[in-house]
Amino acid sequence: MQIKFGENIKDFSESVSVLDAIKAFDRDVLKKTIAAKVNGEEVDLSKQLSGTDEVLSLEPIQTDTRDGLEVLRHSTAHLLAAAVLDLFPGTQLGVGPALMEDPRYGFYYDVIAPRQLTEADLPIIEKKMREMAKKNLVYRREEIAKSDVLQIFKERQEPLKCELIDEKVNSETASVYHIDGSPFIDFCLGPHVGHTGKLKAFKLLALSGAYWKGDAENQQMQRIYGTAFATQEELDAWLKQREEAEKRDHRRLGKELDLFSIQDDYGQGLILWHPKGARIRMEMENLLKEELQRRNYSFVFTPHIAKRDLWKISGHEENYADSMFAPTHIEGDDDTEFRLKPMNCPFHIGIYKSNQRSYRDLPQRYSEMGTVYRAELSGTLHGLMRVRGFTVDDAHLFVRPDQVREEVADCLDFAIKVFETYGFEKVKFELSVRGDADNKIYLGADEEWESAENALANALQERGISYERIEGEAAFYGPKIDIKIEDAIGRIWQLGTIQLDWNLPERFQLEYTGEDGQKHRPIMIHRALFGSIERFFGVLVEHYAGAFPFWLAPVQVVVLPITDRINEYAEKIGTELKNCGYRVEVNLKSDKIGAKIRDAQMQKVPFMLVLGDKELEENKIAVREKVKGDIGQMTLEEFKEMARRLKETRALTNG
Repeated sequence: MQIKFGENIKDFSESVSVLDAIKAFDRDVLKKTIAAKVNGEEVDLSKQLSGTDEVLSLEPIQTDTRDGLEVLRHSTAHLLAAAVLDLFPGTQLGVGPALMEDPRYGFYYDVIAPRQLTEADLPIIEKKMREMAKKNLVYRREEIAKSDVLQIFKERQEPLKCELIDEKVNSETASVYHIDGSPFIDFCLGPHVGHTGKLKAFKLLALSGAYWKGDAENQQMQRIYGTAFATQEELDAWLKQREEAEKRDHRRLGKELDLFSIQDDYGQGLILWHPKGARIRMEMENLLKEELQRRNYSFVFTPHIAKRDLWKISGHEENYADSMFAPTHIEGDDDTEFRLKPMNCPFHIGIYKSNQRSYRDLPQRYSEMGTVYRAELSGTLHGLMRVRGFTVDDAHLFVRPDQVREEVADCLDFAIKVFETYGFEKVKFELSVRGDADNKIYLGADEEWESAENALANALQERGISYERIEGEAAFYGPKIDIKIEDAIGRIWQLGTIQLDWNLPERFQLEYTGEDGQKHRPIMIHRALFGSIERFFGVLVEHYAGAFPFWLAPVQVVVLPITDRINEYAEKIGTELKNCGYRVEVNLKSDKIGAKIRDAQMQKVPFMLVLGDKELEENKIAVREKVKGDIGQMTLEEFKEMARRLKETRALTNG
């Protein structure tokens, strides 16, 4: 049997464990390895490799990688469940995944305990987890008949696990994991760490209500959240970051700054934009529109609802129905069903199809601030970050094959420029490809996928952009480049995407007449930078801690007269600034000037213009900046010139 490890190949005369195989290649690498990939499939280190004619490709999964962190967190979730079972016998287990895209948590486990758990139970459960971790209890995988797995969980009186196994297992066998020396056994694909001693840095964080499978119609459970890292230093840094994140929580700041609200009377996950939040949103959209016009995009508008048949053609009905709102009829036309749109792409396709297209007409670039609707489960909703109705800064480009490289490259340049304008200096790119996952449905032929994946990779490489290749995370209709940014306190946020699509043009029979006079299929590029206006707005609130730069601030200047006899002068200053296009408030309350300044500081207004008798007599203003404090007297014209520079350059600071 031959095994390839990096560039090296070794012969093994008999069956060997993954651990021993890695040890034979590089003992130092093994020290940081907690799992591995064999021919791309993630496996435990204890897995035995048997004789085969093919050369097996062996790749370590190390603790300092994303895959390694996912294994650590998934294994810690299992340790949490083992501790709960030990402390509360008879507990029923739900699911316990690692969370890799949630900046608040690292894993959770859903449970139904014999009694209601409280926050006071978390330190007790965590203490039990640490006791188990010190015992080096082995994670043991067992592959057994599906019928036997069902019998195990039936005897353990865990009907939810039986339901999950019936749904997920399509073969005669299924894998379960034991933590030897504990009451824990779970249906799971793995992989996991070799033993609990590998789990050294973890923390339980919160307890909340949940529903089985996230559906409010199902059984109510309790969700225990936690996180885990490879080292205590990483965990400590994350906990410190979390404290800062709580101060910046967009839900709290959104209420304090009067930016938006979510009200039960209107429906959870549906955002009401207040005037101040809407002003910021308009500036966000203006920035995009300026760039879109410069890059020769055409603006379009489309309906919020369409015939159900449209979503059948697009594949959404087949692959995305669970995330769509239920179909509806119009009275008097029972034969026609409609659905709220979860995406804008089929509508832009309709605009493309409305005319005959020549190769000279391409590329066609359509842009829309398109509002879409997703039937997100109540347990998944979170402020602006996950909602049921949101607006995508959406664009669809219809291009010839020879235009793909240039158009994707321009999308990449567009993304970098926009995020730099907001002060995001660290932008990360991930190439999400189809991979070999057999539990996902992908549309289109293998050769189309290979061509699309290569086109995106080439565009990144030609721009000199480093990226990570992520297997199995492509959209169902094509590979994509995901764009992530790092905020002011070091958190990573998934935002925009650039997706290449051969599939929808085929499904909708899109055509253009080529230079040869023949009909050809265009290639479709899906492009969004913010992902959604709502989510990016939430990220900005937390990134700036509510203190928006001058060009974005909902109120840029507040005029503060010291006494009532200055009010007329204050109103005159305010009116002149408003006429210049600035967002200004004039505080004519009878409060003392100290209270007025404190109120403006709490509202994080960039500039305060304090006016007293001296300013009135000299026809000047005393300027106070939100961070620096008093910056001195100046004429209104001098202030207007400073404000003009800040606005036109979209400066991030008022220096």
